[in-house]
Amino acid sequence: MNNASQKAGAEMLLAFAAAWNRHDLDALMSFMSDDCAFHAAAGGELLGRSFVGREAVRQGFPLVWQTFPDAAWNDPEIFIAGDRGVMESTFSGSKPDGTRVEMRMVDVFTFRDGKISVKNAYRKDRPPLAAV
Repeated sequence: MNNASQKAGAEMLLAFAAAWNRHDLDALMSFMSDDCAFHAAAGGELLGRSFVGREAVRQGFPLVWQTFPDAAWNDPEIFIAGDRGVMESTFSGSKPDGTRVEMRMVDVFTFRDGKISVKNAYRKDRPPLAAV
């Protein structure tokens, strides 16, 4: 992969992260391919709960905002290698009961034709912080 492609991939992931922080579902979906998949950080399956296909992903993405209405992903570090990308960030959010979490996480992406075809999320399993 050439430097221009790496830069374009990194810029796309930064814009994708910004859309997550705005809780902008339409913007998020504009980055996803038609045959996309999202593997959440939690769930009973080997890859976490999986959402496959545009409509399933569109329903899966907002679940984190239901659990953490103030969810945010900060301090992104990104690298691109071929048709794959990784973004490490700090996830933070508060549940409606005031319980707060903050942990480093990683998203592993697969790209196809300038879009994200797979978003696979991993988070540290850190205990909740005391409510403020």
